[in-house]
Amino acid sequence: MRKIICIAVIIGFSLLTSCLRTQGADKQDCSELGYEIPKLVSDQQEQIIEHLGYTVSYNHSWLLPNWVAYDLTNREVAGDCPRTDKFLPDPMVNGDPVVTRDYKGSGYDRGHMAPAADMKWSEQAMSESFYMTNMCPQNHNNNAGDWKDLEELVRDIASTYGNVYVCCGPVVTEVTNTIGDVRKIVVPQAFYKVLLRRKQDGTWTSIGFVMPNAAGNRPLMTYMQPVNEVEQLTGIDFFYNLPDSIEDVIEADYIISDWTTK
Repeated sequence: MRKIICIAVIIGFSLLTSCLRTQGADKQDCSELGYEIPKLVSDQQEQIIEHLGYTVSYNHSWLLPNWVAYDLTNREVAGDCPRTDKFLPDPMVNGDPVVTRDYKGSGYDRGHMAPAADMKWSEQAMSESFYMTNMCPQNHNNNAGDWKDLEELVRDIASTYGNVYVCCGPVVTEVTNTIGDVRKIVVPQAFYKVLLRRKQDGTWTSIGFVMPNAAGNRPLMTYMQPVNEVEQLTGIDFFYNLPDSIEDVIEADYIISDWTTK
C-alpha cells in the first residue's frame, strides 16, 4: 500500500510540474484551453495559423489578421525573455507574405495585436510575436498611447486573477485606405479586444473594448462595450466554446468591478 501511495504522489507531482512549466518549446498551463478561440460568422477570408504563443486567423484579402487569440497567465506575465524587435514574414502564410518594408514610409506603425510583452515567457513565443501576420497598420499615437494602456491592463488582469483569455484584431467596416506599393495592406478604422476570465466562484465574466485607429488620449472606460456589441461590429462569434446559457448572459453586458486591478 505504501508503495502505491508513493507512486501516486510521484505521478501527481509530475503532472503538476508539467502544468506549471511555461518556459521552452511547449506552452502548457493548468487553465482550460481553447476558450479564447472565436469563429467567423461573416463572409471573410481566413487561414488559421497556430504559433506557440497565439493563434491567428489571417485574411489574405486585407493582409491583416481577422483575429489573434491567446490565453495569458500570471506566470507568463512574469517572464523575462528580452524583446527582439525583429519583424519577420510569417513562414506559415499561404502565398506571398507581408514583409516589414511594406510598411516603410506609410506613416503607420507595425502594430502588434498579441503584444511582445505578453510573450516574455519563451524566446520562441517572443520571436513569433514579430511575425507580420500579427501586425496591423496602426496610428502611432494610438499604438503608443491608449492601446498600450489597454495592453498593460490585460497584463495586470492576468497578474491579479491568474489567467485571462484574450482575442483582438482590426475593425474593417470598409476598405478606404491601404498602404504598401506591392502588397496593398488595408488600414483598419479601429481595433477591438475582448477578454474572458473565470472568477473565483467558478462563474465567467467578459468585457469588450473598441478603440478608433486614431490619435487620442481618453480613459479606457471610454472604449468599453459588451462583447455582443463587438460581435455585431466585427462579424465574429467570441467565446462560442462556452455553453450558450453562459455565453449569452456574460456577453450581454459587462461588470467593471470584475476587471479592476489594485
